[in-house]
Amino acid sequence: MSKPRILVARAIFPDIVDRLREHFDVEANPDDVIWTPQELAARLADKDGVLTTGSQRIDATLLAAAPRLKVCANMAVGYNNFDVDAMTAAGVLGTNTPDVLTETTADFGFALLMATARRMTESEHYLRAGKWTKWSYDMFAGSDIHGSTLGIIGMGRIGQGIAKRGAHGFGMKVVYHNRSRLSAELEAECKATYVGKDELLRTADHVVLVVPYTPASHHTIGAAELALMKPTATLVNIARGGIVDDAALAVALRERRIAAAGLDVFEGEPSVHPDLLTVPNVVLTPHIASATVPTRRAMANLAADNLIAFFDGRGPLTPVNQPSTLR
Repeated sequence: MSKPRILVARAIFPDIVDRLREHFDVEANPDDVIWTPQELAARLADKDGVLTTGSQRIDATLLAAAPRLKVCANMAVGYNNFDVDAMTAAGVLGTNTPDVLTETTADFGFALLMATARRMTESEHYLRAGKWTKWSYDMFAGSDIHGSTLGIIGMGRIGQGIAKRGAHGFGMKVVYHNRSRLSAELEAECKATYVGKDELLRTADHVVLVVPYTPASHHTIGAAELALMKPTATLVNIARGGIVDDAALAVALRERRIAAAGLDVFEGEPSVHPDLLTVPNVVLTPHIASATVPTRRAMANLAADNLIAFFDGRGPLTPVNQPSTLR
């Protein structure tokens, strides 16, 4: 019996590709070519499965061009690159990689918060430019993290991890807003208090965004929300591009309506809104919140596990949809 045919759409760890080859007829992409949607569709025309990395759009047009495709395993916890409704209607299963990146991403979110509050990027650029010639009492004076109020919008696994770091490690007062309130037990573990979004924006010294991207969460933070924040507050986005109106944020930063921002994700990434590149009070990183070798390996292995489990009949480990019938 011939093996199922799968596509690995971006370069991943070679040994994990070798592991997949034990189970499948694999077409890999070791040169990490960024295929157009048409090129991706052409490569999927004869494939039964695909390992995606979050940047490949799986929608109705692609599904129509890939009649054999049965499962798409995303090497990411987010899956806004999947048109889940179209996949479900077509009988195509999707999977993601939750849990394995929670602590690493929470670490990074807190690191980005600290770098933003303490103006690390600004001060490094100043030093590298040879401008540091003397000490002064207010040189790159930022804001405190310990004892301040941390506001988290999106209190899933990663949001809870950031809350615990702030509350238990830095004595922060934690407030959060979420689609649904956490259980009393989880609130106690995180030392977190549920509040409305507007109250959070008005009271928090540091706001961290950890919500999934959906049409409903598009521009969760825009000009109106930024206007509610303290002029001394910081904003950190480790969620997804599109959660923040980047153009409105650039204006708020330039006009010092808020003190600073830290961004790991952007609308239309890898493109970055040009105005964000011209304001000094922002820390910018290229979507690397989960980027440690152990965590990225765990993500790739879980995506591979999902493909293997699906095709050997056990069913996927971490599905994001449940088609009533499969192709």
